[in-house]
Amino acid sequence: MVNVEEFTIRLNKIMEYYDLSAASFADKIEVGRSSISHLLSGRNKPSLDFVMKIVKAFPEVELYWLLNGKGDFPKKTGERPQPESKEPVKQRPVEDLFSASTALPVEEKSASTSSKKIKKVIILYTDGSFDAYENQ
Repeated sequence: MVNVEEFTIRLNKIMEYYDLSAASFADKIEVGRSSISHLLSGRNKPSLDFVMKIVKAFPEVELYWLLNGKGDFPKKTGERPQPESKEPVKQRPVEDLFSASTALPVEEKSASTSSKKIKKVIILYTDGSFDAYENQ
């Protein structure tokens, strides 16, 4: 029988090792984000399918270590490999949203709004991440 509390500790170690949030970890192993949340809160126990998805996506995770805490993690030493992914990682270019070269034309506003300045712009992405840009 798997100790759920110890299993969640090992699950957190895997997420920390790869610097993944719970949401991005769920996406990597192709499970619902709520599944991770329920496991981490202790509400649910891990299914065999869930455990096997972790071992498949992260080859450094030994099944015996994940289930019982015995063995090594990561099982290979040396350079940290990236988890398997079906899609290539896309890098977003960082742009200065406040420079004149990237500014879009703005319609004239009334006198009451023309003195307003943008302080911060936050862009929310579908994967749950975000970028914030502040006007200096």
